[in-house]
Amino acid sequence: MRVMVMVKATAETEAGVMPSEEMFAEMGRFNDELVKAGVMLAGEGLHPTSRGARVRFSGTERTVVDGPFAETKELVAGFWIWQVKSFDEAVAWAKRCPNPTGVQGVLELRPIYEAEDFGDALTPELRAQEDRQRAEMERQAAARAAAAGQ
Repeated sequence: MRVMVMVKATAETEAGVMPSEEMFAEMGRFNDELVKAGVMLAGEGLHPTSRGARVRFSGTERTVVDGPFAETKELVAGFWIWQVKSFDEAVAWAKRCPNPTGVQGVLELRPIYEAEDFGDALTPELRAQEDRQRAEMERQAAARAAAAGQ
């Protein structure tokens, strides 16, 4: 199963305060463990919401709201996507994580839907479409990686 692990924002992350060298090193060691175990699929930090936007939907209407956003406790400062055998395994990994913000930190873990979770609504045609999209994203990622290596 795949799990998204979200690092909740703090006043410091929203102010753009960068982690210390020690925190980078500690988190790097933890990420090394995740990679060696075959758990980590992706992981990134996010800029503060002052550099972001939200698109609100109301029927067919779209409204863009520029950041920053209030309620720091509801914001995300970074994320991982992990591949684990069970949700309990994801929780165990999260408990080993260094405190990502160095203060009162929170990690939120949420399982990612898999195709089989959608039942009959995800028809064979729609599954094929999703498979094509994933294959194209992988092709594009490989092309970007090859171009960056040149």
